[in-house]
Amino acid sequence: MLVWAAEETHNPLIPPVGEIIIGAIAFAVLAFVMIKLVAPQFEKAFVARRNAIEGGIERAEAMQAEAKAALEQYRAQLAEARTEAAQIRDAARAEGQQILEEMRGQAQAESARIIARGEEQLMAQRQQVISQLRAEIGTLAVELAGRVVGESLTDEARRSGTVDRFLAELDGMTAGTAAGDGRGGSTAYAPQGDR
Repeated sequence: MLVWAAEETHNPLIPPVGEIIIGAIAFAVLAFVMIKLVAPQFEKAFVARRNAIEGGIERAEAMQAEAKAALEQYRAQLAEARTEAAQIRDAARAEGQQILEEMRGQAQAESARIIARGEEQLMAQRQQVISQLRAEIGTLAVELAGRVVGESLTDEARRSGTVDRFLAELDGMTAGTAAGDGRGGSTAYAPQGDR
C-alpha cells in the first residue's frame, strides 16, 4: 500500500520525468525528420508550384504580347491592303478615264473622217451636177442662140466658143451675186459673129 500511497501523493498534472525525457527525444527525432526530410519536400513543392504559377503568368504575358504583335501585324496588313485597294481603284479609274479619252478621240477622228469623206462625195457630186448642167445649158444656149441669130450653130468650133463665153458670163454673174454687189449682175448676152 505504500506504492499506492506514494502514487496518491504524486500530482497527476505533472507528468513523470521519464515520460518528459521520452517525449523530448521523440519530439527531437520528429523535428529532425520534419526539418531534414519533410520540409525540403514542402519547399520543393512550394518552389515548383511558385515556378509553375510564375511560368504560367510569363507564358500568358508572352502569349498576350504575341497576340498583340499579331494584332498589330494584322492591322498593318489591313492598312496596307486598304492602301493597295485604293491605289488599284485609282489606277482603274485613271485607266478608265484614259480609255474614255482614247475612245472619244477615236470617235472624233472617225467623225472627222466620215465628214471629210461626205464632203468629198458632195464635191464630186456637185462637180458632176455642174458638168451635166453645163452640158445641158450649153446645148440650150446653142439652140437659143441659133434661133435668135437665125442660123444654125452646128459648127463645133463656133458652138464651143459660144458655150464657153456664155458659161463664163454666167459664172461671172454668179460670182458677182455671191460677192454681194447688190446689182443683180444682169448682163445681156449678145452672141458675136465669127472671129
